[in-house]
Amino acid sequence: MGKGWKKAGKLEASQKKGAVFTKAAREIAVAAKLGGGDPAGNSRLKLAIDAAKELSVPKDTIERAIKKGTGQLDDGAVIEEITYEGYGPHGVGILVECQTDNRNRTVSEIRNVFKANGGNLGESGAVAWMFERVALIEAKKAKVGDPEEDAIEAGANEVVKEDEGLYAFYASPSDLDSVSKALQGRGFEIVKAELSYKAKDPAKISDDQKKEVFELLEALEDNDDSHRVHASLL
Repeated sequence: MGKGWKKAGKLEASQKKGAVFTKAAREIAVAAKLGGGDPAGNSRLKLAIDAAKELSVPKDTIERAIKKGTGQLDDGAVIEEITYEGYGPHGVGILVECQTDNRNRTVSEIRNVFKANGGNLGESGAVAWMFERVALIEAKKAKVGDPEEDAIEAGANEVVKEDEGLYAFYASPSDLDSVSKALQGRGFEIVKAELSYKAKDPAKISDDQKKEVFELLEALEDNDDSHRVHASLL
């Protein structure tokens, strides 16, 4: 029984690793498709490649994803970016950004995840009004004097401390690249730079209620086709 459990555990770990690699490769392919295959001139692609390397994604997988995105490799699969909207427990609004080669499969799976975790998938526009489209730049620096000053000088609208030395800067979507470059010029290392969603009026619920919502969010993040998950919480 013990050996069987270990074997099952290894298989599950292997499957999760494969899913992580697949998600990383899809982001690289989409980034290459939208901005070209040269990371020097495509900041989204550069960050996607860096993230894939951090996850130990094999070099040939990265190169294949770039070729797929630029059209040099045609395997017949077309990856689409689709955003689904729904409600979690206690009326919390949720946006799920997906990257998929089969939207029928994805919408069915996402609907089932919502249903199994006390939520429900909504129509387009159901909860989008709860969120603001923003540029999100997560950056770190060993010593930060005044993060508010850094945000103002870089052209960001807001900065939030996430961890020791790690800050989240929010800006207008059109300022993503300019704010990223300005922060680099001020000595920050860019960890993440992407278009994201920020809750306009975060839901005020108890810690116990948040646990229910977090279970749904984790289940959505575990889906093979989900890319980013946003909730109307702080």
